[in-house]
Parts: sequence; C-alpha cells; structure tokens
Amino acid sequence: MISKINSLSLGLCLAIFFYLSFISTNLSSEEIKILVYNTHGLPAVFAGDNPEERFPLIGEKTKSYQLSLLQEDFAHHELLLKNLSEGSVALRGNTNNKSFCPFCSGSGLTMISNLEKEWQIEIQSEAFNTCSGWLGGLNDCFASKGFQLARIETPLGKHFYVVNTHLDAGRNSSDRQARATQLQQIAAKMKLEASEEALIVVGDLNLRWNDPEDRALLEAFKKDLGLTDSIKGVQAEGGWPILDYVLYRNGSAATFEVLEAGEDTVFQNEKGALSDHPALFMKLLIY
Repeated sequence: MISKINSLSLGLCLAIFFYLSFISTNLSSEEIKILVYNTHGLPAVFAGDNPEERFPLIGEKTKSYQLSLLQEDFAHHELLLKNLSEGSVALRGNTNNKSFCPFCSGSGLTMISNLEKEWQIEIQSEAFNTCSGWLGGLNDCFASKGFQLARIETPLGKHFYVVNTHLDAGRNSSDRQARATQLQQIAAKMKLEASEEALIVVGDLNLRWNDPEDRALLEAFKKDLGLTDSIKGVQAEGGWPILDYVLYRNGSAATFEVLEAGEDTVFQNEKGALSDHPALFMKLLIY
C-alpha cells in the first residue's frame, strides 16, 4: 500500500513538474513563422509569364506568415499589396533606380510584417558597393541590389536581427567575385551592428549548393558569422536548384529553436508555381 502511495506521489510530482515547465516555456517564449521567397518580379516582357496574375496571389499567401522576406519585388509591388492582410506593413528596401533604368525598382527587397503591434521593428537598407554585369551576363548592375537589416524586439523584450538580401547572379568569375564581396559587406555590417546578437540571414544568395566554389563562399560566410543552415537537405527534395537560404544563429538576447523548416508548396495556382524559386519557410520558437 505504501509502495502504491509512493508511486502515485512520484507520478503526481512528475506531472506537476512537466506542467510547470510547459507553462514556464510558453510564458517566456514566442513563435514566429517566416517566409523567404524570390518572387520573380521582373517586368512581364522579361519574366516570360503574367505577373499580374501571380503577384496578388503571392500577397494573399503572405497572410499565413508573421514575417515575409521577399526578393525580386521589382516591377509589380502595387499588385503585391492588393491582397495583404488588413494591418500588414510592407517595408521596401532601397528603391533608388539607376537614372537610365526606370523600371529596375532599386533592390527588389520587401519585408512584409504581420506581427502584432507589441512587436517592434527598426529597419535600414544598404546598397552593395559592387556588382557584375551591365550589358552582358545577367545585367545585375541595372538594379541597386543590397540588403535590408531589421532589428526586431518581441513583446517579452527579446531582440534579434534579420538580414534579407539578394546577391549577384551569373556564373562568371566576375559574378562570383561580386558575390564574395557582397557577403563580406554583409558580414562587416553585422559585426559592427550586432556582433553578439541573435541573427537570421535569408535570401537568394545565388550560391549553388552543388558548385564547389559557391559552396566554399557559403561555408566561409557561415563560419564568419557563426550561422547554421535551417533548410539544408530539405529544399533539394522539391527538385529546385538550391540558390536560396535560411541561416540563423543564437545570441546574447535571444535563442532560437527551429520547430519546422522547408518548402511551402501552396505558392502555386492552376498554371503551376508562382515563381521560378521555391517558397521557403522557417517556424521558430524564440526564448
């Protein structure tokens, strides 16, 4: 009888312990779901399809995310805004056009926030100091590529940084050198602004996972900033070339636990995918 009572007491104590642990975790942590998506937003004559159909749908589908980090939002931004959630805030990156390229629309970077008003976002944009390609290759210099840098503070006072970027495309040595220099610029900025802070770096890095030279650039960048790849191995299952990345690290004021990461396959209509890139996502617990 005493043995049964002791067993019940032990079981009750364990149940109370796990319940209190669960409550404590939920009271001291917050979840956020992040979308990372190259929207293929070139003018229709270059995109080769009908962006007027795609972009309102892309905007609609961002409603499922607290934070959407988009690239190539060049020529159809107003269409993107049509179907956003009420209260959504769309923050564009550098929109300075080259004087002879009025349709280039700056960096093509957009951050859409569906975060509750208790979350605080401070954002800045920086243009890259170098590019490769004017009238050859993939003409990256016609745009004003760069990166967005956001400092986000949660209602519980945790804070972290997010970088949204789109590096030079192309397979020439000059393109790869431009990407290397652009990564160095991002790393230098983060060491200056947030050397010990939790950090998320996402975007179309134009670094092919299966290209040894590109892979070396990626690994050097990750090592330099202490980043982990949350999508590694998952993206390849969708059959897409691996160019887009979702990288993160923990910091002094916030710790991340990746609950889920991969490709969101709802970004399509009856004609197929809504872009020429996969829609990646990461669901995080922040504590």
